Amino acid sequence: VQLQASGGGLVQAGESLRLSCAASGFTFSSYTMAWFRQAPGKEREFVTVISRSGGTTFTANSVKGRFTISRDNAKNTVYLQMNMLKPEDSAVYFCAADQEGTGLILSKRNREDVGKYEYWGQGTLVTVSS
Repeated sequence: VQLQASGGGLVQAGESLRLSCAASGFTFSSYTMAWFRQAPGKEREFVTVISRSGGTTFTANSVKGRFTISRDNAKNTVYLQMNMLKPEDSAVYFCAADQEGTGLILSKRNREDVGKYEYWGQGTLVTVSS
């Protein structure tokens, strides 16, 4: 199993980035996918999640309206489009996967719990300068 995140980089405040996470080694379309992030000295925090079909998403209030998650099950890839980036968005961004469906994504406590996700990528660094 592998989750390969990419697309991070250094940008200025107000700019955009699109992160990708390519999955292999499991049946991608059967897994709920999520993005988390971790800033230096802070705990890993939930950003957004998408259901297996892509029809349901939930996003943290801190990024709502600026970040959008999507997936392409034919390409085994999940994306995170980040617009209007702010310095406080600077972090290592991780993609995560779990086979649980409704029970995971419809429960706020579950979908935001790092312990609920079975597979994790290695992370990609996003730095936003002011």
